[in-house]
Amino acid sequence: MHRTSGGRTAALSLVLAASLAGAPAWSADMMVAGVRVPEQLSEGGHALVLNGAGLRTRFVVKVYVAALYATAKTRDAAALINSAEPRRLRLQLLRDVDGKSLDGALQDGLRDNTSARELAALKEPAQRLSGLMAEIGTVREGDVIDLDFDARGVAVTGNGKPRGRIDSPEFARALLRVWLGDSPAQASLKNALLGN
Repeated sequence: MHRTSGGRTAALSLVLAASLAGAPAWSADMMVAGVRVPEQLSEGGHALVLNGAGLRTRFVVKVYVAALYATAKTRDAAALINSAEPRRLRLQLLRDVDGKSLDGALQDGLRDNTSARELAALKEPAQRLSGLMAEIGTVREGDVIDLDFDARGVAVTGNGKPRGRIDSPEFARALLRVWLGDSPAQASLKNALLGN
């Protein structure tokens, strides 16, 4: 009887220890505008770590939480833009946005951070992006859009469903400059994505 009680106590101690050991993994996750942002993700067999996360607002309206993941943390925007390693930009919507408005904002960001000559050369992939945004249509509050950047280009996923790829490294770099370029969509968001 004493042995059983001791066995029970040992088992409870192990369960408690396991629970406590798991607790830091949850507490390590970041919260931005009420959205839990994981510290790590996995993409194509690569472990990606959270580089930074922040809130995108437009006229004081909260639009989305953006989180940037990379194979290693850095505060160097150019290094992130020009890397051939996997990177993911995750957008979690905080309000409903129609696909046309979302695409318009992305196209504006491309124009603001790309020379006219380069933009002309990227006309076809930019149109492909517009097509993908049209396919996604209206994104609802809570929806997640993932932009996965790699050496070949960028893949677009909506709520875990692959929507298509744009195989153009030049376009992938231009698209990432929407958030990390010299004229980003929002300076405070760029700083947050860089972990500042």
